[in-house]
Amino acid sequence: MKAVAAGAASLAPFFDERSGLGRDADVRSRPVHGGLQQGDTPGLYGGTGEAAICDVEQLKRYLAEPRNDRKARAWAEALDLRTDGIPEYLDRLTPVLLRHDTLVKNHDYKKGKAVPFNALLQAGIAILVDEQGLPAVKCSCGNPLRPFEGDKSRISVSFDDGNEKWKGYDRSEVVVVRPASHKLERIALVDVEDPDRGVERPVGTTGEEDTAFDTRKRQAVPSLVGTTFGEASRRLAGRGLAVAYDGEDVPPDGARVTASDPAAGAELRFGAHVTLSVAEDTGASGGGATPPGPESSRETKDPGPPPSSSPPSPPSSGPAKSERPGSPGGTPGDTSAPAGSTPPPPPSTGSTPPPPTSPETPGTGSPPPGSTGSPPRTTASSPPADDPATSGAPPPPAGRPASSAPATSVSAAPEAPTTSAPAERPRRTRE
Repeated sequence: MKAVAAGAASLAPFFDERSGLGRDADVRSRPVHGGLQQGDTPGLYGGTGEAAICDVEQLKRYLAEPRNDRKARAWAEALDLRTDGIPEYLDRLTPVLLRHDTLVKNHDYKKGKAVPFNALLQAGIAILVDEQGLPAVKCSCGNPLRPFEGDKSRISVSFDDGNEKWKGYDRSEVVVVRPASHKLERIALVDVEDPDRGVERPVGTTGEEDTAFDTRKRQAVPSLVGTTFGEASRRLAGRGLAVAYDGEDVPPDGARVTASDPAAGAELRFGAHVTLSVAEDTGASGGGATPPGPESSRETKDPGPPPSSSPPSPPSSGPAKSERPGSPGGTPGDTSAPAGSTPPPPPSTGSTPPPPTSPETPGTGSPPPGSTGSPPRTTASSPPADDPATSGAPPPPAGRPASSAPATSVSAAPEAPTTSAPAERPRRTRE
């Protein structure tokens, strides 16, 4: 792993570092929650109020010059592009500054070929990122970048060739960027010279359309229990909040969120992390419908392990984009309606089975996510079909928590079948 310091010249760059393609900045690496960060993480990258840090048009001209034809072919091959697709590709990239020491696969240009090598880029290096927030080009020399694919915990960094070990280097704070689960429309940056100032930059622009915002303004954590991890990530990013999670890799987008820390309603400043607990479920549908009855009956199955402050109440309206600059608020793509519309209510030969035992019944079509191997705590299974609660309110509306008054109107639905169970089918229900 070769260290690449901000401002240090590359030994075999695609283009001369002195040509003005990009300018690095003096930035101290920031502590980060976990080593893997998704490309839409608010505040992952930085910006500046000064002139553009990358000259994308000049790089485009260099790669189009006939004398650089061989270099352009090597450059395009490293990024899995055709040479005639280079201009369009560059138009979709966005210049940013690294706020963290970041692992990438870098490329030297040697003997007419792009030669890959693993590199640790120092915070402050100017790069271009693609539409999913992945590092794509090192600005100062035009070197193409690809995602780091190794084991972050087993790296050994070599500080040589003029790349002296920089002040503040901390191996535990090194970052690996994973692609956002969707294409970004804008990127929420932090001004590296004034951390209280945020910069919202539309993807594919170089700074001329930036808008500023106050990073000190607090946003409420939306209700996320029952949503998928991918949807929860988008909702948090829409409010300028970052995602953290337990485990060594990013959970699958389809995994159901069972709890958030802090819980729904907590107010955090821009870039703060919210830790999500998930039940491993990659199924795209049926995920949350543990109970077989109407969707309202799900509230009777909440034994309470998830924090009571993050109830599975379906939120009402999407995150107001005007409140939180950042990557686009997630589409309300939580279409997983409760699977209970197909199976009949669980008739029983007696009136004793309490509601919590219903997950044991294997007879319905698709098993509820998280119900095998997870205690009933996965009441996250109530997939809210709407967008998160409006960002202004502290805790989400308290009108539907499982432990409060709604139980009088909700619990009646699943109880009713036990007193009027049809007599003609008593034997099929106890398999």
